[in-house]
Amino acid sequence: MTQPKAPLLAENEKRDIAPALLEPIEYRKSGLSLNHIIGCPLDCAYCVRHLFHNYEMKQPHRITDDETAASMLVSHKYFQPNITPLQIFNRATDPFLPTVKPHLFRVAELLDQRGLTNHLLIITRSRVSIDDCNRLNAIKNLKITLLVTYSGIDDKRVEPIDSNIAIKALTRAHEMAENYRVVLYWRPLVSGLNDSPSHIKRALQLSTHAHATVFTGLFFREEIQSYYRKMGLPEPANLPARRKILVRSLEDRILTEWHKTGRGPPLFRKTSCAVSFAHRLSDYNGHYGIRELCDICPVDQIRRCADAFRKPEAQAIADLALSLGASAIPTIDDRAIQTSGLNEEPRYFMQHTFGYQVHDIRHPHLPHRHGRAEIGWTDEPESRTSSSED
Repeated sequence: MTQPKAPLLAENEKRDIAPALLEPIEYRKSGLSLNHIIGCPLDCAYCVRHLFHNYEMKQPHRITDDETAASMLVSHKYFQPNITPLQIFNRATDPFLPTVKPHLFRVAELLDQRGLTNHLLIITRSRVSIDDCNRLNAIKNLKITLLVTYSGIDDKRVEPIDSNIAIKALTRAHEMAENYRVVLYWRPLVSGLNDSPSHIKRALQLSTHAHATVFTGLFFREEIQSYYRKMGLPEPANLPARRKILVRSLEDRILTEWHKTGRGPPLFRKTSCAVSFAHRLSDYNGHYGIRELCDICPVDQIRRCADAFRKPEAQAIADLALSLGASAIPTIDDRAIQTSGLNEEPRYFMQHTFGYQVHDIRHPHLPHRHGRAEIGWTDEPESRTSSSED
């Protein structure tokens, strides 16, 4: 039976859509992201769609057709065949909603037919069927990773969707995985909401049904805070933050419990680390330079990343950065390249070109914080001595 597809957004309807949403391609840290469908009924209170003022659009709509979208992606100025990691439908909808997944598979098949071997990250918290898994297995060239979002949040005002849906999707996808890999995307972790000992133990138990697990915090921007206040929801922090919030004490408790299990299934702080491990490859984001991230990584993965890690030549860095619009020649050390005058997209392009971390000098990545918000970190000393040091 033919599955229903998302309707095409009429031209007059586009006038009410934020211009950023009408641009279907955006470069994010974990890849060049294709989002030619917008609208989602899942109603997660912390959804990034608040940032685009699109939260009230519950029915998914297409901005353009799949063939055009796929062509736009591979012709994008930052796309590099077999190098650039890709993401799909991770900004304004869920790829496994009934009217969205026909487009997910069509785009994946179009890219695969080109013989591309790029990573393709697919993030979902929806139902995943046996047929869905078979179609993922039919993709032969792309390195497909299905990241199943699970938080265990019980407050239906914050996350209405039943967590059991994600649990079933995770277990089924993992059981059937042949040509794709499955990552448990344990997020968002929020102090006081889903950080009890039972929540942590449950998630670690679920990690046995994945090739890797990554844990991360919550984006809490001003637009999301405004929605929380409007709805009378308990705020996860007193102030909004540019980066994800995950306090040190919560990370410590997660790692302590994980150590109690004998360092069970692999656990990672960064998405690209988990994805790369699942495919037995080195990290395409060059996190090996941030050595304190690696203290929880499996030995074999550390070896892979170490073998692939190369400090780029200063002249090559300068030439690329200046061609992208940098306002000064970047500096480089053993951890990262520091740039001035570049926004996120060209920085990520540089990062994936060199396989080396690229940071903005205005927003320093301080040791041991892993690029997280300062909330829950600045009131404690930076040095750590415990076995779960981050």
